[in-house]
Amino acid sequence: MAAEVEIVQGDITTEEVDAVVNAANSSLLGGGGVDGAIHSAAGPDLLEACRAVRRDSLPDGLPVGQAVATPGFRLQARWVIHTVGPNRHAGQTDPALLESCFRRSLALAADLEAESVAFPAISAGIYGWEPEEVARIALRTVSDYDGRVRLVRFVLFSDRMAEIFRRARP
Repeated sequence: MAAEVEIVQGDITTEEVDAVVNAANSSLLGGGGVDGAIHSAAGPDLLEACRAVRRDSLPDGLPVGQAVATPGFRLQARWVIHTVGPNRHAGQTDPALLESCFRRSLALAADLEAESVAFPAISAGIYGWEPEEVARIALRTVSDYDGRVRLVRFVLFSDRMAEIFRRARP
């Protein structure tokens, strides 16, 4: 059975879901935008958990298109799934990399027995991807998903971005 898809304007850090997806950078050590907001809301334990991931299993950082999970700490969500979107400014223009972020995050959520997941617009900000392309890829990937996750909520920071996702809905 396919997951139910919701598109809302809001703050991903306040979502009451099993897992929130963090549009992380490969260092996993925090940054701006969604990454900074999630780190701030989750508290300092999230940074320590990310440092442990780097030390224990990803010494070179998280590769683009991959996903790794940490606890949610102070978030409502039990888990934070970190994924690194492709950066157009760095020449990472293959849509398959962006699709992989969504697909691998869903697979990891299922492994964690999460039934609900909140996603941001991965790579649509400072990484330079057109929001319309991100929305098409994200929604297509989620519509093709058939697994344990029952609810996928796209939580977009602005009304404009939420409207772009609504218009891209199949």
